[in-house]
Amino acid sequence: MNLFLLNLLAAVVWAALWGSFTLFQLTVGFILGFLVLWMLQPLLGGPGSYYLRAYRIVRLILFFIYDLLMSSLRVAYDVLTPTDHSNPKILEMPLDVKSDIEILLVTNLISLTPGTLSLDVTPDRKTLIVHAMFADDPDEVVQSLKNGMERMVREVFE
Repeated sequence: MNLFLLNLLAAVVWAALWGSFTLFQLTVGFILGFLVLWMLQPLLGGPGSYYLRAYRIVRLILFFIYDLLMSSLRVAYDVLTPTDHSNPKILEMPLDVKSDIEILLVTNLISLTPGTLSLDVTPDRKTLIVHAMFADDPDEVVQSLKNGMERMVREVFE
């Protein structure tokens, strides 16, 4: 059986035992189910890719929240101060991700981050056109996006 479905079943059973199908109880049940499945990993067999993928997804979410917070502060500082610190540029970022879902996730995460906007993907799907608000060094911005968002998305789907 798929470990994710087993984990969801554990969350539902936990909430049923408590008699409360609230988001809190389902979340607690999911976390406890995850821990129990992790401890039972030798009995269930398998390489443990479910646990590695879950770790990478949580890491991507935390990285995005951190990046969202830092870029929001940078944009807010630029808007609230009298001096204009922005240096907007349109950049071409070569893509290492291949599938549609990976490209979609990378472009959406970039667009959701204040100060950057995904404009287009070339027809050959090998280059992403990005507008960056703070592009004093365009190569540094591209490398930051590739080593951050794109690398983590690629790791989630490995």
